[in-house]
Amino acid sequence: MIWLLFLAIVLAAVYLPSWWVKKTMAKYSQPDDRYPSTGADLARHLLDQAGLGRVTVETTDQGDHYDPMDKVIRLAPDRFHGRSLTAVTVAAHEVGHALQDAGHYAPLKLRTRLVRVVRPLERIGAGVLMGAPLLALVLRLPSAGLLMMAGGLLALGTSTLVHLVTLPTEFDASFGRAMPLLEQDGVLIRGDGPHARRILKAAALTYVAVSLVSLLNIARWWALLRR
Repeated sequence: MIWLLFLAIVLAAVYLPSWWVKKTMAKYSQPDDRYPSTGADLARHLLDQAGLGRVTVETTDQGDHYDPMDKVIRLAPDRFHGRSLTAVTVAAHEVGHALQDAGHYAPLKLRTRLVRVVRPLERIGAGVLMGAPLLALVLRLPSAGLLMMAGGLLALGTSTLVHLVTLPTEFDASFGRAMPLLEQDGVLIRGDGPHARRILKAAALTYVAVSLVSLLNIARWWALLRR
């Protein structure tokens, strides 16, 4: 009974943030014509005001993000074309990342460097996990356990590290950059400020949810490995 209660608490801690993020984003996506400008239009306006004309804005199906390598803000179609509170607030959040990049914000630079290193390591780790039994047989190793442990740490642990390092970057983009832009530029309709803060909190907590899920995946993998 105690273990079941513990499991329920762990699952709630892992999945509730993700559920809350999705619920918050969906709630303020209606009405979809609340603002005169689309998310893309607002992002372009804020970028131009900040002197970041070289940063482009485009649509994507890979989720809202700022790419510091290509200097581009990518928005999901409903944010790019949408005129909802969620669309304009998320667009401002991504502009916040562009401002961080322009200002050489240290946590963003660290995350960018980590991503460059982590991507090949994740591929290597996945390859080791899949090939561990065969490698153990060919190399006549007594056990594939150590290989699988190394592969799991590379495939899962490195991505978790990136998500955790991303957290201060996300909160700064939301509350240190985006919210002042929305307030100072008079973008928000009167009374929308508290709701925009909820959306910005959700945008920042996206990586908290992803980090927790990554940690749960590591725990699952470790439990399977020890069987």
